[in-house]
Amino acid sequence: MKKKHIFTLALSGILCAEAIALSFIEGLLPAIPFLPPGAKPGLSNIVTMFAASCIGLPEALLITLIKSLFVFVTRGAVAAAMSFSGGLLSTLAMYFLFRYAKNIFGIAGISVIGAFCHNAGQLITSVIISGSSKTLYYAPFLAGFSVVTGILTGIIFKAIYPALEKQKKYLLRNNQI
Repeated sequence: MKKKHIFTLALSGILCAEAIALSFIEGLLPAIPFLPPGAKPGLSNIVTMFAASCIGLPEALLITLIKSLFVFVTRGAVAAAMSFSGGLLSTLAMYFLFRYAKNIFGIAGISVIGAFCHNAGQLITSVIISGSSKTLYYAPFLAGFSVVTGILTGIIFKAIYPALEKQKKYLLRNNQI
C-alpha cells in the first residue's frame, strides 16, 4: 500500500472517531421545541466538512457512512436512514461547493447549504419511511434551523480548522519518515 493511502486511511480513521464522538455528544442533547424529534445542531458534520474540504470525497463519504452505522447501532434503523440520507446529500453539496464555489459562498455559506441539504435529505427520507408528506410541514422550521446551525457550525469549523489541519500535517510528516 502506498504511503499516501496509508496516511489517508489513518487520518480517515481518526476523523471517523471524532465524528462518532461528536455524534454521541449530540445524541445526549435534549429535543429542541418546535422541531422534529432528533433535530440537532450537526456538530459531527464539522468533521465531514473538513474531510470534504481538505481530503477528498471518498473519505468524506466514508465518514458519513461510518457515522450512520454508529447511529444505527445506538439509535436504530430509522435514525440511521435519516443520518445517512442527510449526511450523503450534505457531504456531496459541501464537497462540490468547496471545490467550485468556495470564494462565492465562504465557509459559513457552505456550512449553511450543507445544513439545509442535510435537513432536505432527512425530510425526503421521512416522507419515504412514513408514506406521508405531512412531515414536509417541518420544512420552514428546518430551513430556519439550517441557517442558525449552519452559521454556528461554520464558525466552529473556522475556529478548529487549524487544529484539524495540524492533525493532518502531523500524520503526513510522520508518514513520510
